[in-house]
Amino acid sequence: MKIDKPAVVELEGVGVSPGVAIGPAYVFDRGHLRVPHYAIPKEARADEIARFDAAVADVRSALGQVRRRAGGLSGAAAEELGYLLDAHVQMLSESRLIRSVRAVIESEGINAEAAIQTAIEQIAADFARIADPYLAARLEDIREVGRRLIMALTDQHHADFLHAPPGAILIGDVISPADVALMERDRIAGLASGYGGAEGHAAIMARARGLPAVLGVPDLTQHVENGALVVVDGDAGRVVIAPDAATLARFEAARERQRQERQRLLHQAKGRAVTRDGVEIAILANIDLPDEMATALEMGAEGIGLMRSEFLFMNRAEAPGEQEQYEAYRAMVEAMQGRPITVRTLDAGGEKLVSALREHFAAAENPALGLRAIRLTLQERGLMETQLAAMLRAACHGPLRILLPMVMTVSEMREIRAIMLQTARTLIRRGQKVPDPLPPLGAMIEIPAAALSADMLAAASDFLAIGTNDLTMYTLAVDRGNEQVADLYDPLHPAVLRLIQFSTEAARRAGIPVHLCGEMAGDPRLAPLLLGLGLRALSATPLALPALKERIRGLVLGDCERLASDVMAGQADPEILQHPPDPAPTAGHSAQK
Repeated sequence: MKIDKPAVVELEGVGVSPGVAIGPAYVFDRGHLRVPHYAIPKEARADEIARFDAAVADVRSALGQVRRRAGGLSGAAAEELGYLLDAHVQMLSESRLIRSVRAVIESEGINAEAAIQTAIEQIAADFARIADPYLAARLEDIREVGRRLIMALTDQHHADFLHAPPGAILIGDVISPADVALMERDRIAGLASGYGGAEGHAAIMARARGLPAVLGVPDLTQHVENGALVVVDGDAGRVVIAPDAATLARFEAARERQRQERQRLLHQAKGRAVTRDGVEIAILANIDLPDEMATALEMGAEGIGLMRSEFLFMNRAEAPGEQEQYEAYRAMVEAMQGRPITVRTLDAGGEKLVSALREHFAAAENPALGLRAIRLTLQERGLMETQLAAMLRAACHGPLRILLPMVMTVSEMREIRAIMLQTARTLIRRGQKVPDPLPPLGAMIEIPAAALSADMLAAASDFLAIGTNDLTMYTLAVDRGNEQVADLYDPLHPAVLRLIQFSTEAARRAGIPVHLCGEMAGDPRLAPLLLGLGLRALSATPLALPALKERIRGLVLGDCERLASDVMAGQADPEILQHPPDPAPTAGHSAQK
């Protein structure tokens, strides 16, 4: 039934990506799947399983097409989508879901679509008995994979964003990260959905793509029709439908101010980030692909604080060899024109599966706690030796640092340093040039065990890098990609802040550099707290750097230290940094809480 709507409706949700977007609504309804239910005779069950297996192959191929269509993504957007798609592809291998569906078809004699639903509900019932946020997140992934399989079996299709009018506001009850990835930036100006939170995959990708976004808006699609003029205010967390002339003028003015501010910040981005009392803060960039280096430099990056090397291993049957990796790392080093670059060794496993290494991973209910990162490369030493050899050779062409992910113990650092020394000797015997001294070797602090032993790791490392995304997840036992518990994902939790402070102080006492990378490093509102905790280098997605530098230039270090002291003593709530007061609601509008 069509709902009568007032001339102007203002809805509230969670602003997850800043900025103002104005445009016609493109209502994206994922709709309810049509799931047929019918019996399969015993003699036809093998054929039904074959039909299901064909759908699995089709969905696996479709996910590959999604990755290719999203090939222009960069930074956090590329990382988030890559991790998500790889997790989904893994579930299409010999996972519990696939095995269960085949078993249900055979034992219960029902069609594949119904068997998928049954298998998912069985898995959900098992997961419900275990109060584990990670399993809850995996259940959401399982449901999404199941949805794709049912759509393939019933010939139902995902929406095509090419039908959206230019400059549209995407509206939907649920918007997935893959949906965000496939949006063309000149076609979709912003987005709003009825479901989601600030730390979910879709929110992270919206921020990385610079799309204003408001999620978690109750009953959103009941108030919006296709083509209606919509305003998305990602700063205030508001969606305004059919704004009147005065309201529209106000938001248009705000959008223009933001455009001018972006231009101003970009113009000043090349300058240094120095506090008002003369303390210089190094501003670095996190990137996934070599193509992003030009953007990083344009945005004022003074170096690369995190270069993820997984791009070399994606979408291929075999891991890359030494020469291919060397050429890639050398090109990156030379592109930075003398600025330092920190390359992280392969971080695969958990959600971060790469296709070339699929054979190394057994199906696991909780892969984030399993064989991944240096746990994998120490077990498969050939991977580590090849990557280190390529990096050592590339380091002859400019300043390169080597960062090790998921470090937990000093013995791991010592073992990898020994491998690096042996690899260097092997290269020298081959007649290859290696730098003297060898490149700095650093530990990524991203699990509580590493943070709590940061003093010992600092003594065995040349630098530390604090990865707050995983550190927050492991400390709080919360997966930010699981919308059911995403509101519990809080990098400002006292436990997380204490681990950051402990790691920073450990590096300072050891006399080695330390920088922080992760979502919170790119939030200008958090810069005072991070500087007050002792950090003097921050690494963030390139688009965040101009505003981050601007914020730092207005700070006084003494004030930052007092703020951090108050927060750590429990005398100030760090949440006020993230949630400044909203402006008053527009007079005369209906407000839907």
